[in-house]
Amino acid sequence: MARFLVILLLAVSAVASHAAASPAQEFWDEVLPNSPMPSAIRDLLYPGKMIKSANEDTVGGVFFLAKNLHPGSKMTLHLTRTTSSATLLPRRVSDSIPFSSTQLPTILSRLSVEPNSAKAEAIKKTLSECEEPAFAGETKLCATSLESMVEFAMSSLKTRSIQAMSTKVSKEGTPKQEYTILSLRKMPASELVACHGASYAYAVFHCHTTSASAYTASMVGMDGSKVEALAACHTDKAAGVEEAFKKFGVEPGTVPVCHFLPQDDLLWARN
Repeated sequence: MARFLVILLLAVSAVASHAAASPAQEFWDEVLPNSPMPSAIRDLLYPGKMIKSANEDTVGGVFFLAKNLHPGSKMTLHLTRTTSSATLLPRRVSDSIPFSSTQLPTILSRLSVEPNSAKAEAIKKTLSECEEPAFAGETKLCATSLESMVEFAMSSLKTRSIQAMSTKVSKEGTPKQEYTILSLRKMPASELVACHGASYAYAVFHCHTTSASAYTASMVGMDGSKVEALAACHTDKAAGVEEAFKKFGVEPGTVPVCHFLPQDDLLWARN
């Protein structure tokens, strides 16, 4: 019955998304009426859109030192999506589906995923990453619905007046190419919540608090593509950044190591 409910919801949302506001859109308009919905969330309201998988050339996989983040700097990037498109489920539905490595067989059965498939392996990996302990001083949550993600951001930032941002690209399907930073703006927020799109059968975001410095970089590609990219610069250890410190031969807490955020990722800050 539960499996049927999920399948029915996906079918209905695919049809209704163009005719009326989705539950996620209604929730957003009610709770965050003064904050535009970023594309990282809006795109998930239309299931079935094909998006490329992650690889080492994606924008999130490129690390650089903070000294290279300035107007006029040139970087070769491949601005693709990092996760497959998935449906953003209402909390009442996502909460009815187990989300634990100990219940992996049940999860695969409920979601009609073949146990030995690539999708099953991605689900297993995401569950494992979600269950890893947080770093010292960090709070984390794997949000399985928009409601849980927004509430986590509000709780972590200690206010209901928040905004979400994501990297914006003027056109999809851009090739790997050189981009030039035209202008750079540092975000004043000292406390942020970062939410990274995870690979799962439906939309899941790995969210955590961070004290990284954040920037908005206006860039242009060789083919004329315009990008408003979010960049985060870390001085302390964070998930996925440990190897970058080793690569550049610097110790955490000294020289900032930066990366651009993929289009699937979000940064939440106080308004």
